[in-house]
Amino acid sequence: MRDDEEHLVRIPSELDADKLAEVALALLSLTQHGGRVWKALDWDLMNLLFKKGWISDPVSKTKSVILTEEGERLARILLAKHFGKK
Repeated sequence: MRDDEEHLVRIPSELDADKLAEVALALLSLTQHGGRVWKALDWDLMNLLFKKGWISDPVSKTKSVILTEEGERLARILLAKHFGKK
């Protein structure tokens, strides 16, 4: 991370940033081709989240999706469960 971007990190202090970084790297690797990766999640994974009802349809012209009410609720639970500091 560059020094001038340190203030941009928005990982809540109650979460384990190292674990989050490891999982983010693993997820990014799903889009790897020739040593490069997309700055987004794998499309099959995004479609799975949509099918589960956790996000809005990722197939659109917008660059973002909306977490559903259930997706928001579950995301909070899963962040605490898997990445909460002990």
